[in-house]
Amino acid sequence: MATLIRGKLSNKLSNAATAVSNKSQAKVSGMFARMGFQAATDEEGLGFAACDDLDYDHRQGMQMDILTSDEMGGEGSGDGSALEGDSHYQRDGTGPPLSASKDGDLASELSEVKPKITAWEAGWNVTNAIQGMFVLGLPYAILHGGYLGLFLIIFAAVVCCYTGKILIACLYEEDEDGQLVRVRDSYVDIANACCAPRFPSIGGHVVNVAQIIELVMTCILYVVVSGNLMYNSFPNMPISQKSWAIIATAALLPCAFLKNLKAVSKFSLLCTLAHFVINILVIAYCLSRARDWAWDKVKFYIDVKKFPISIGIIVFSYTSQIFLPSLEGNMNKPSEFHCMMNWTHIAACILKGLFALVAYLTWADTTKEVITDNLPPGIRAVVNLFLVAKALLSYPLPFFAAVEVLEKSFFQDGGRAVFPDCYGVDGRLKSWGLTLRCTLVVFTLLMAIYVPHFALLMGLTGSLTGAGLCFLLPSLFHLKLQWRKLLWHQVFFDVAIFVIGGICSISGFIHSMEGLIEAFRYNIEE
Repeated sequence: MATLIRGKLSNKLSNAATAVSNKSQAKVSGMFARMGFQAATDEEGLGFAACDDLDYDHRQGMQMDILTSDEMGGEGSGDGSALEGDSHYQRDGTGPPLSASKDGDLASELSEVKPKITAWEAGWNVTNAIQGMFVLGLPYAILHGGYLGLFLIIFAAVVCCYTGKILIACLYEEDEDGQLVRVRDSYVDIANACCAPRFPSIGGHVVNVAQIIELVMTCILYVVVSGNLMYNSFPNMPISQKSWAIIATAALLPCAFLKNLKAVSKFSLLCTLAHFVINILVIAYCLSRARDWAWDKVKFYIDVKKFPISIGIIVFSYTSQIFLPSLEGNMNKPSEFHCMMNWTHIAACILKGLFALVAYLTWADTTKEVITDNLPPGIRAVVNLFLVAKALLSYPLPFFAAVEVLEKSFFQDGGRAVFPDCYGVDGRLKSWGLTLRCTLVVFTLLMAIYVPHFALLMGLTGSLTGAGLCFLLPSLFHLKLQWRKLLWHQVFFDVAIFVIGGICSISGFIHSMEGLIEAFRYNIEE
């Protein structure tokens, strides 16, 4: 008995020490959640792809339940073994109450380590993830898809909303009482559960690879769009688009020395608000030219060669699934998640559709890959400068997330790490860690120089990782983990989404790769 008590006491003190030592980091994560850090991940659902950093706060918060369960079990309830170590998170937000004992201060301390957000705050983050900077490429998708492109904007919203919900459903299992219990924490956990017991970790590796590809491609897109916007803002200056991309990358080199995102996060909310203002300015200008709208240019037929690229662009603009498990786990009332997903995607569908349509009607066949390049020179320069500032300030977020995934996968994976740790005992970055980061920055520059095509890169990313993470994997995981409880129409929806997503992904990937290879050859010859 004495040994058991000492073991429990040691466990409680160890958990408390861990929680308190990471208190500041958890508070920063909480601040990010409230100030729009997820929003700064923008349209791609980026920052949370770094092995779901918000899950850190969720797991730290679950230590409260562990301690509480230990206390309840130690009071001789007769069923203490069942409660001990039970750290599952209840979907309705209920759970064992904090003990009102002399450990009240400790419980209070731990409660601070578990920041929670409301449904409105979660909705703000999802809205910014799916209505960010890359919405500027949607009018170009209408150029090659016509009315079918508009339909796809609506269809993608419906499908992504549905797959987001079924992905969260895969986090839960029913206990003996029929109550939903959260048994998984992240997208990677879901993937590993689907591949168990034969290949218990291969699913997580697949998801991590998809995360890295999407994050690195997003960094490349920020460099490409910065060079493109600057070149079109000052066409009379003797500086090429490639040179502007090099200048932008030089400004981004300090990202290699980032240890956290505290400094960058201060600008996230401001950048997001600025982007909404820019969207409103573009729409206002288009409305001012409503008399000249070219309704006859909106086609019912599609450009077979380029429309698959448009599919990738549209899908990429809705990617948010990768951080939804973290977001749902940090909500005050997880039961409101479905409602939040409904109104955010309905709003995104309406705003994206209107933005893409009015912009295309204004410029018709002259619509460019980045719609702000169609604006008059005076307005264009001002708007593009704001967008370049937003792109440069947004770059550190996917970059830092990609670096963390690489470091945790190859440098910090305990005894299974392929390379030595990037950090010394004193916490300083070692030479090979800095080399990794600098190499990643230079790689994004080289890709932006040799393939400076915003629409092609966006279409490729949407077809490859966007369709995979938003369409294919959620429907496949849902069928695998929840098939015993699914109704026939749910099975039909999952299979249909998997098939349609697969077709769109393959066709978009093939056409995007053809365009990229052609562009790459042209730039090499040049």
